[in-house]
Amino acid sequence: MAQRTQFENSNEIGVFSKLTNKYCLVAIGSSENFYSVFEGELSDVVPVVHCSIAGCRIIGRLCAGNRNGLLVPSTTTDNELQHIRNSLPDDIAIQRVEDRLSALGNVISCNDYVALVHPDLDKETEEVIADVLKVEVFRQTIAENVLVGSYSVFSNRGGLVHPKTSIEDQDELSSLLQVPLVAGTVNRGSDALAAGMVVNDYCAFCGLDTTSTELSVIESVFKLNEAQPSAIATEMRDSLVDSMT
Repeated sequence: MAQRTQFENSNEIGVFSKLTNKYCLVAIGSSENFYSVFEGELSDVVPVVHCSIAGCRIIGRLCAGNRNGLLVPSTTTDNELQHIRNSLPDDIAIQRVEDRLSALGNVISCNDYVALVHPDLDKETEEVIADVLKVEVFRQTIAENVLVGSYSVFSNRGGLVHPKTSIEDQDELSSLLQVPLVAGTVNRGSDALAAGMVVNDYCAFCGLDTTSTELSVIESVFKLNEAQPSAIATEMRDSLVDSMT
């Protein structure tokens, strides 16, 4: 199920949160309303960690992670690193990354198996990404944008890319990632997808401006409704049709 929420009147909730299958990071200092949306959906399943990175609240743009690990910029303080490490499950590797492209969330887009990265990322950084997140790394652009982390969002079940991504590029990315991709928007037409939403394999959160059409695209491509009655009804209908023909 996809939920709508806001961070202090901002619909760019992907800037202030990071969601994976094993943990969720949320920026400190927002209203209880923002946290309760995440905690209501996730608290039984994964830890929801309140934190800052490098003294900033834009944690979703500064870090990159999946169920295997979390990468943070070299400007992260020791206290912040210790707090995150203490709050996350023990099997998640956390690593500081030395790279001039320090907004890691903007330059890395990943699920649990594959990462797309900015073409100019250092070779050492690429090795750290492969090592810590346990993923295959591909240097890519999306609709000729180098900020792959800003213009694409994907989970292990599907992905959303910049609305101007050509069909050929979508096919190429889809075969790299091994998940179906759709070009789309969030927050009533915004193409900065990762800023406007976060997603994992079973839930998504979008900005409050996201239209119902955008929500239905998100729910279908990330297969968030599979356990819902509508999907069951459709499957039953399909099997009935099959048995009648």
